[in-house]
Amino acid sequence: MDGGGAKRRRVIVAITGASGAVYGVRLLERLRDVPGVETHLVVTKAGGLTLKAECGLAPGSLAPLADHVHSPGNLGAPIASGSFRVHGMIVAPCSIRTASAIATGLTDDLVSRAADVVLKERRRLVVAVRETPLHQGHLETLLKLARLGATVFPAVPGFYHRPATLDDVIDQTVMRLLDQIDIHTEAQPRWGEAGGVPAIGQREGEGEG
Repeated sequence: MDGGGAKRRRVIVAITGASGAVYGVRLLERLRDVPGVETHLVVTKAGGLTLKAECGLAPGSLAPLADHVHSPGNLGAPIASGSFRVHGMIVAPCSIRTASAIATGLTDDLVSRAADVVLKERRRLVVAVRETPLHQGHLETLLKLARLGATVFPAVPGFYHRPATLDDVIDQTVMRLLDQIDIHTEAQPRWGEAGGVPAIGQREGEGEG
């Protein structure tokens, strides 16, 4: 990696213990192909268990996908400081435990601390919450996160692009997650875009050119 880190868009990807570890993995895969992006990965202990159970992967096996890997207990990591410039952070999947820690400022691990820093520095934080159904306490936590400036992004798949495989579903969600931090990939067809899924009532060729 070159020495111009300040000119690169640094993106933190955190994988926590909720179901859906594949979202974090796919984020790293997509970001690896985006020029000028530097990734920082944190996998919590519970996230490592879910990663193994759902994807058959150990946290260490993700190292080749990330520029930097940080221990979840290392509160001295660069991403724990506001003076370390970061473009954005995506927690995918985000457990309710992690969402609650971020919402209440309980910065006892690197994920919650980094997220707290992103919020206080007015940077982009996206939490891909993976829990259903939600009780009132969950909803109040998510509302608090939204009021603090986070983007609450439940990992709910779209179907207008007519996914044929599970990879299609995952890629569409990951594409939309990256949109939230202003990093755009074309992993799946977009609604109403040229070459994408025609909007309802849109005539063929309308709006193109």
